Amino acid sequence: MDLTSLFVDFDAYFASAEQHMQPSLRGAPVGVAPILAESSCCIAASYEAKAHGIKTGTRVSDARILCPGIQIVEARPTKYVELHHQLVAAVESCIHVEAVLSIDEMWCWLPYNLREPQTVEKIGLDIKRAIHDQVGPWINGSVGAASNKWLAKMASKMRKPDGLLIINHDDLPEILYDLELRDIHGIGRGMELRLHAHGIHDVRALCNATRQQLHTAWGGVEGDRIWFQMRGKEIPEAETIRRSIGHSHVLPPEKRHPDGGLQVLHKLTQKAAQRLRSHGMLTCSYDLSISYLRGGRWSNEIVLEATDDSLMLARAASHLWKQRPHHAEHLIKVSMVLGRLTHVDNYTPSLFTDEKEHPVQTEKTNHQVLNESMDKLVQKFGRQSIYIGGAHNAIEAAPMRISFGHIPDLDVEKD
Repeated sequence: MDLTSLFVDFDAYFASAEQHMQPSLRGAPVGVAPILAESSCCIAASYEAKAHGIKTGTRVSDARILCPGIQIVEARPTKYVELHHQLVAAVESCIHVEAVLSIDEMWCWLPYNLREPQTVEKIGLDIKRAIHDQVGPWINGSVGAASNKWLAKMASKMRKPDGLLIINHDDLPEILYDLELRDIHGIGRGMELRLHAHGIHDVRALCNATRQQLHTAWGGVEGDRIWFQMRGKEIPEAETIRRSIGHSHVLPPEKRHPDGGLQVLHKLTQKAAQRLRSHGMLTCSYDLSISYLRGGRWSNEIVLEATDDSLMLARAASHLWKQRPHHAEHLIKVSMVLGRLTHVDNYTPSLFTDEKEHPVQTEKTNHQVLNESMDKLVQKFGRQSIYIGGAHNAIEAAPMRISFGHIPDLDVEKD
């Protein structure tokens, strides 16, 4: 089978970005945390830190025990996004980037005249050289290529850091045998336990399983997809259906009192509402979850008439907030999720709505005009330019966060 896909995965991206931007951190163990607090956790660790057993999710206080000399730095999402765009441009100078999958991953489709293994290897080396020359030597990208995107992603992870691996059809499936089940893209802890229950305990057994066995183990067509992908087959992407939009934030010490938590919640709600409108979606539920500083968690959900209105969602947030127990307790984290999403074009208003309260509209409502106007101002001047009053004093407390698969728009997030 022809080589069709090339995948680029940037190694320990946030930590490498800090080493790139701060020469004093180069060669040192580095952990990146969302806030500088011992109760926080590392969202990234440099390879020097990983050598001491520190990984994503390690508590900062535990990281200091594992590696007494570790440098903990506060995450700077804006800088990481700016650097990301430089890296995309560097890769683009060698081959067209078909899609950016996350802040540290992208893939490229290989044209028909660029599929010989020697040619693909040269492209991979050119990408590494472009990153070194155009961005800097402290940002490394591992490159993988194969006959489908799934295998190319696997190849990019099999020679980290700074690797280059081409998986040819003749290499399959033996080249995968040395991996652990959890190394396989699509297998998490829960899926690993399910595979064990079906008698599959290593990658060799996974590769030798029949298509029906994997279909049964996965409980659906995802097992068939894995079976085909491990054999180098290119299959259509499964359609992704967005089911929820949400944000969460670990509160800094000065915002852990109830009023501060509510302000942060309103900011998260407004960000989620703007994202909702940008996707052309409506939400039918609002879920609030809070974690208390002294331990314990509470959550509740409210069902809504389908909406994308920031004011209505702000009222939902306030309504749920009043229902929380232990009103005087300090908080450590607030989370909110807009669920039961539907596309605006698929929504049919209720036939039994009270016309006095909600008259049939032939033109845009005042709230729709307000939301559109606010979105335009935010797009032009940034989130701090205009916001609903409930978020006042929380703008600085809940800065930009980078989630998997979503690259924030710097023009919107800017101060």
